Amino acid sequence: MTAAETAPGPADYARACIEAYLRREPAPPAPDHHFYRRRAACFVSLKKHGQLRGCIGTLEPAEADLGAEIARNAWSAAFQDPRFPPLQAGEVADVTVSVDVLSPSEPCTPADLDPSRYGVIVAHGWRRGVLLPALEGVETVAQQLAIALQKAGIRPDEPFEVRRFTVSRYREGEPPHEKPPTVAGEADG
Repeated sequence: MTAAETAPGPADYARACIEAYLRREPAPPAPDHHFYRRRAACFVSLKKHGQLRGCIGTLEPAEADLGAEIARNAWSAAFQDPRFPPLQAGEVADVTVSVDVLSPSEPCTPADLDPSRYGVIVAHGWRRGVLLPALEGVETVAQQLAIALQKAGIRPDEPFEVRRFTVSRYREGEPPHEKPPTVAGEADG
């Protein structure tokens, strides 16, 4: 097997980071693989028994490389998502982890959206709302925009900018490889 075939995948690395943080240790170094050395934004999502337990990410890279981005967002999803209390050690076995690696966003119109393919960013001034693609129960552009606007605190009658992006979604056990953007997912940003 090559190093690429044995390198942990992004979701496995995020889990290793969370487990280290729970032991009050620093995150382990990212695997030595080109996938982790590139710059990219990502979201780390946690689900417990199929229900969202934490989801935090970046829309633009905030760290020097994807490995550091995953470690940062794993910490935030587990311990700083304001919707949930910090993750406890006794919960970690019941949590599944996924990582969404984002493409750079691009301006678009609502007509350019497809909620099964594109994530959306809406903005008005300093207010921004984000919704990842391929979320269960989000079938139409109108639903996607309504949820993103609500998250941003933007009224539907206010003017707003729209951007779209794609994601490559990685679940635990999936190796770090370039994959086409997802069209069916489980994250809930």
